[in-house]
Amino acid sequence: MAHELVAEVWRGEFLESVHHGSVVVLAPDGTTRLSVGQPAAVAFPRSANKPFQALALVRAGYAERAELLALACASHSGEHFHLDGVRRILGRAGLDVDALRCTPELPIGEHALHAHLAAGRGPEPITMNCSGKHAAMLATCVVNGWSTADYLDLDHPLQLAIRATVEECASEPVGAVGVDGCGAPLFGITLAGLARGFGRLASAAPGTDEHTVAHAMTTYPEWVGGTGRDVTRLMHGVPGAVAKDGAEGVFAIGLPDGSAAACKIADGARRAQGVVLVAALRALGVDAPADLATVPVLGHGRTVGAVRPSAALTG
Repeated sequence: MAHELVAEVWRGEFLESVHHGSVVVLAPDGTTRLSVGQPAAVAFPRSANKPFQALALVRAGYAERAELLALACASHSGEHFHLDGVRRILGRAGLDVDALRCTPELPIGEHALHAHLAAGRGPEPITMNCSGKHAAMLATCVVNGWSTADYLDLDHPLQLAIRATVEECASEPVGAVGVDGCGAPLFGITLAGLARGFGRLASAAPGTDEHTVAHAMTTYPEWVGGTGRDVTRLMHGVPGAVAKDGAEGVFAIGLPDGSAAACKIADGARRAQGVVLVAALRALGVDAPADLATVPVLGHGRTVGAVRPSAALTG
């Protein structure tokens, strides 16, 4: 893919590093407001697909709402309330944590990680950031009488329903199939398709399944990410915004008027994705929290520079 320069890393007055990537910004009517790189190329949205996956679960009978629906969309930090929520989802479905087939991992939240290690514990499926999604997948299987041991198989009825929903939200066919870090099937779409899907969710009418998912995310941002996480702060800072980050430098957001943006950082750097997405929002005239507009570069514990969006996004 022909990515373009989207972020610069300045240490003082010296340009130390750069990040390339692709960005798309869509107006409320779906027309392209800004295009950088190749947003029409297929990419793996990684965890940015989770709101679409959750929509498929709701349509298939997943009954949890409020914070437990937001948790189905989450890449959670592994805080106590996240893990309690996973147990609640499983318990209401008559299952326990042994049913989870996600990859055992440590919590990704700094404080949650320290507490987990201090308790003498190692990687576990429940502390994997996708365990909320997996618990919701299992609960949906129970509702439908589908097998739970093989719920991650590509031809399982659950995964077939998820693929169809991803394609519907993106308004395009899946362009690549892989396996996500958690073990679930991963459906690739274009960045433009990812943005379209987020705009659709954020602007959905009350009473629709799309609105149900969006409302859960915007009402419970801490359950989608965690305390202090960029995605949580972004949803708090932009009223009505439906946002989700993903591994390998992916970030997407939809707004209540149907406008949307999505980005992919070519080298997968997480430090650049929030900076780039905030710049994309500003192209829509949306003010995002100022502290997300740059990322500090540190020298001996103090700020000596910043990661900033490139001229392609601000010029």
